[in-house]
Amino acid sequence: MPQLARIDGFIDASILRRPLERGVEFLVVTRWRSLDAIRRFAGADAETAVVPENVQQMMLDYDRRVAHYELVE
Repeated sequence: MPQLARIDGFIDASILRRPLERGVEFLVVTRWRSLDAIRRFAGADAETAVVPENVQQMMLDYDRRVAHYELVE
């Protein structure tokens, strides 16, 4: 994730995990200043999951689409 820190508008990221019968499930939560910042990272379709090829090869499955939420303060 060090390359994320270089993208203007990136705030931070957390990785959550939980054990499952088939292995371990991970949830990556990133925070961004705007949808434009997300598009700079993900491309024009901001809901496309960005998962490097080497990471894809380690997983049984992963979500191809992501969801965006606004922080409630």
